[in-house]
Amino acid sequence: MALTRIAKEFRWEMGHRLPLHEGLCRNIHGHSYSMRVDIEGETDEYGMVMDYYDIKTIVQPIVDMLDHAFLCDEDDEIMKEFFRTNPMKTVFVPFYTTAENIALYMLEKVCMALADKKNIGKVMIRVYETEKTYAEVERSIAQI
Repeated sequence: MALTRIAKEFRWEMGHRLPLHEGLCRNIHGHSYSMRVDIEGETDEYGMVMDYYDIKTIVQPIVDMLDHAFLCDEDDEIMKEFFRTNPMKTVFVPFYTTAENIALYMLEKVCMALADKKNIGKVMIRVYETEKTYAEVERSIAQI
């Protein structure tokens, strides 16, 4: 049986900053993110790797949590203090909020949700930070 790859795309708006960056990205700014989730595996008796609705059911809640939020590194004391006195939609994460780390964060969440799917072999996540720049990560489900 041939392996088949399917994909679904998602979009959200989100702010962040890279406090250790030497350039402009150390400032508060935001992006119109988009993400492509690719899932590779064997098709079932109906010819499907996975229903697109099921992909949406897994990924959309994560996107909704991030949409119009500020993604904040837990070590960013300046922003943590700001949000203590100015409560806004904020998601705190234990990593530096680069596109690469955001892609890995999404990959880990999706792979965990798919761990019991025996026909799926690989998941790839591509996170676009801008229209022309992206980070991409992939993992075999067996590596979870």
